[in-house]
Amino acid sequence: MYFYIKRSILPFFFIFLYGSGFIFCEYGLKNSSAMAFLELRFFIAFCILFLITIVFKIPFPKTKKEFFQIAFAGSLTVGIFSIGGFLSISYGISGATNALIIALQPIIVTFLALKLLDEDVNKKVCLGLIIGFVGVGFVVYTKIDFSSTTLLGLFWSFVSLMGLSIGSLYQKKYCSHMNLYSGGTIQTLSSTILVIPFLLYEDSHINWNLDFTIALLYMTVGVSIGALSLLYVMIKNGEISKVSSIFYLVPVSAVVVSFFLLEEKIEANQIIGIITIIIGIILINKRKVYE
Repeated sequence: MYFYIKRSILPFFFIFLYGSGFIFCEYGLKNSSAMAFLELRFFIAFCILFLITIVFKIPFPKTKKEFFQIAFAGSLTVGIFSIGGFLSISYGISGATNALIIALQPIIVTFLALKLLDEDVNKKVCLGLIIGFVGVGFVVYTKIDFSSTTLLGLFWSFVSLMGLSIGSLYQKKYCSHMNLYSGGTIQTLSSTILVIPFLLYEDSHINWNLDFTIALLYMTVGVSIGALSLLYVMIKNGEISKVSSIFYLVPVSAVVVSFFLLEEKIEANQIIGIITIIIGIILINKRKVYE
């Protein structure tokens, strides 16, 4: 019973950490260029995870193949996803628009899982995915600023989406048994290296103040280590199509956290959207998410 409850609350912690991450990301980007923020965030996360791995003598992968697979999965799920998202915001795409695009992830992952992982996706799951996406539309529609969108920004939003989608599938297929600390060390290192070419073409700057420091620490410890560890645990223990469905609740989390921290009011259409998303997720998870 305890183990079942423990597994059941993992998605809620993940949703809170990932959703509130959008807010702390905004804090950070007000005082830093996108790639400078990301490089520092990934490097600090790497140092923390590497230190934990060494102190507790956690083994690294024994073969070069396993090492490469973990690094490649991290480059997609962590690196490409974050680079695309941060660049999208820097080109004027709002966080709400990004949330709506990223909300396509459960649909993409589900249909790719049918082909690559031979997962059983029934009609209720498909219906739940569609209903959930409609709900996301209700949640973020009023926050979308169509006048500020650019083709380049939208391009990076979809790069972010594909990095997360393909990376999650690759993680499930090849790296589901990786150690969270030694594997996380490899993945944050590969992401740190991946950011360097983008950093070289950026007018990098950081304005060190309390807001940026708080944002950096939260995005490093809370999101890069905490949220991603929870995601990998859920990917390991559950069907990837069902695990991905919880991404529908990430923009909902952002809206709720904004209400409490930024005093942004919740619109009626957002309440309708939240209820719709919950209905969709109930349909998707009619059977146990973790088997």
